[in-house]
Amino acid sequence: MAKKYTWCFLIVLMSIAIVAAHIGETAVPAVFIFGDSTMDVGTNNFLPVSQEIKADFYYNGIDYPFSEPTGRFSNGYNTADRIVKLLGYKKSPPSFFALLNDSPTFKRNILEGVNFASGGSGILNTTGLVYNNFMSLGEQINLFATVLGNITELCGPAAAATLLSKSLFIVSSGSNDILERQRSRAPLSPDFLDNLQSTYADHLRSLYNLGARKFAIITIPPIGCCPVERSYNGSECLQGANEFARQFYNATETLLQQLSSQLSAMNYSIGNSFGLTLDIMGNPLAFGFKEIRKACCGDATTMCNQTASLCQNRDEYLFWDRFHPTQKTAVLAALTFFGGSHRFVKPVNFSTLAAINIV
Repeated sequence: MAKKYTWCFLIVLMSIAIVAAHIGETAVPAVFIFGDSTMDVGTNNFLPVSQEIKADFYYNGIDYPFSEPTGRFSNGYNTADRIVKLLGYKKSPPSFFALLNDSPTFKRNILEGVNFASGGSGILNTTGLVYNNFMSLGEQINLFATVLGNITELCGPAAAATLLSKSLFIVSSGSNDILERQRSRAPLSPDFLDNLQSTYADHLRSLYNLGARKFAIITIPPIGCCPVERSYNGSECLQGANEFARQFYNATETLLQQLSSQLSAMNYSIGNSFGLTLDIMGNPLAFGFKEIRKACCGDATTMCNQTASLCQNRDEYLFWDRFHPTQKTAVLAALTFFGGSHRFVKPVNFSTLAAINIV
């Protein structure tokens, strides 16, 4: 039965790719991206953060055009890049600070979207401080408020509100909150989950109050199975972390249902990274993966850099480094969330969400 579902899933992915190839124009006027290192396209390049949460050096980016280390925690593109491309854009929106550095074109460029995501950040304001990172999800939303001010100044309040209501807001956060909690040896308790969810709810309400109407939420993968977590358990997944990630998904699904019933114009889609990753690990060869335990660059205890070991068959690896997925994994996730079935993305997929006409 599991093999039957897997092959059906692969056929669906092929169909999605064919449909995406025929998208002629963008489905949304702008894309605004928030979250952690899985979405970061270079934010941390501009911040005085610890080297541990930077990626603007080789071997990162080895499969990006011209082998450029852009600050993405990947051998190439990440999930944010691929989702935006599926929407019809030629490239993903740059980081807020990259746009800010080009002040003559800042106001014009923000009309197509901005990426605020920052590696090491989390839902809680305290997450990331150990790396000198103050770019929590809350702070990212504060920066978005300044962008909104510029859009309003440029277009006027009515046009700005219309642009935001039709734009897509992608959010992927929470993994670092769990990882830091583990490092502090504090329990992954129900109270901690409640704290995460109540804070997450506040952030999503803030985005709604600023004008967001289409929320594409990507939840936490089974982080207990990433290479660094496996190293604490004899190369096996840490089930406690995975169970908490599963609870986080369920709680986030309930949270979004509640928020959408309270906020009349809110539309959302939730991408199930937890279920998708477990499905891949359950039958890796069907997805073209041969290595699902080890990092391609570096290992479970050392970061990816130019002195680290590097695999040659990168498309056969699930993990790029000790925390992050490879470009191939990111592409698979983007295709699934963009056009997949109810199994991994609901109540609608990202392409359906993007196409919703909000008057």
